[in-house]
Amino acid sequence: MRSHLLNDVTADSYRRSVTEGVERVAHRLATTRKPFTGVTADELAPVISAVDLDRPLGNASAALDELETVYLRDAVYFHHPRYLGHLNCPVVIPAVLGEAVLSAVNSSLDTWDQSAGGTLIERRLIDWTAQRIGLGAAADGVFTSGGTQSNLQALLLAREEAKTTDLAKLRIFTSECSHFSVQKSATLLGLGREAVVSIPVDRNKRMQTLALAAELARCSRDGLVPMAVVATAGTTDFGSIDPLPEIAELVEQYGTWMHVDAAYGCGLLASPTRRHLLDGIEHADSVTVDYHKSFFQPVSSSAVLVRDGATLGHATYHADYLNPRRTLEEHIPNQVDKSLQTTRRFDALKLWMTLRVMGADGVGQLFDEVCDLAAAGWELLAADPRYDVVVQPQLSTLVYRYIPQSATGPAEIDRANLYARKALFASGEAVVAGTKVGGRQYLKFTLLNPETTTEDIAAVLDLIAGHAEQYLGENLVHAS
Repeated sequence: MRSHLLNDVTADSYRRSVTEGVERVAHRLATTRKPFTGVTADELAPVISAVDLDRPLGNASAALDELETVYLRDAVYFHHPRYLGHLNCPVVIPAVLGEAVLSAVNSSLDTWDQSAGGTLIERRLIDWTAQRIGLGAAADGVFTSGGTQSNLQALLLAREEAKTTDLAKLRIFTSECSHFSVQKSATLLGLGREAVVSIPVDRNKRMQTLALAAELARCSRDGLVPMAVVATAGTTDFGSIDPLPEIAELVEQYGTWMHVDAAYGCGLLASPTRRHLLDGIEHADSVTVDYHKSFFQPVSSSAVLVRDGATLGHATYHADYLNPRRTLEEHIPNQVDKSLQTTRRFDALKLWMTLRVMGADGVGQLFDEVCDLAAAGWELLAADPRYDVVVQPQLSTLVYRYIPQSATGPAEIDRANLYARKALFASGEAVVAGTKVGGRQYLKFTLLNPETTTEDIAAVLDLIAGHAEQYLGENLVHAS
């Protein structure tokens, strides 16, 4: 069994196995004609359940053969131009190269004596990101598993910085279109969901600052403590960016922590043409960024940044076996002192390789392309009488709804749109997402692939219309 350990003796075996794996994936990428096969859970579950994990196959080639049927054949491929579903991006090759390196070396980014150069690379990237945001010389941060963890850590810091120990008095303000992790974080932090005050949005799905001001004033009148305002720079559904400068003025007035969830919109930090959309983010006390959304990185690659690095001390715990207090006096850079995690992958290497090969402008140009595509897609939808489109996009999402020409009730239209999405997914021809707006069923394009074209969008809209009409026609026959 030692022959399977990666070391100096098995280096050639490692090279052969990984090369074969890369060849299999490369073949799939080159020959995949649809983003999905349409396989159902009922069809695939018995195949995977039949695998006897107590009877190993003995070699990597056999395991890769089996992997074709249990995973590679039926995977959802985000690189396909008609994958238009969730916030999943195609990935850039330098980042995948970084993934291969970090997995093999297997550094753990908790302490210096487990990562050395990896620690310094992560810190350099944190400084680079903080500089792009404009947080100032005292800024710091740490890589995380994703936006949910980043938001949780930011709100933990906000809770600890609040001017009360009475958790029942703390309130968090965020728009009705913000990410669900704000409510989840409030629960995990012992505040309860009722601590989150939902602020209405305007017609462009941006937080209404007048409503925010009114709620902050009411909070103070009622003897409550405004712990944090969470502004969103790129909502999951609409890609809308809250009015950051106006929010910054309000939080300064009330002495409230300002967190900006830029998990989606962080790609604008590298944009050669759209950076101004994030104006005001430099006033934040903390910022969430998800490089694995708009920097075209493999999952996971995310970070939480803070204006004052000292606030990260609220997450610091010392263990004699890991990061004893003396390491602080010796100025040993242990990243576990800043993180909610202990053992942690060297995910920063993927972004490092990307910037060293492509540069920030290269990444930003790709994000600009998908934002341009969304603008063109909006024009298609706005001109198409079959569809109602909700908001002209700031980033790269489009929320829309098929509207039949014949008179049909709203509930039936809901069912037709839901059916169309499911039927499209089952066909494997394209993948789109769904959401609700005003309680009604809508569909969503999340455009993160620069290879997607307006022709792809138009073709998918025709497919959706066809499925919806089929549903309505069949129901009409059954009703008669």
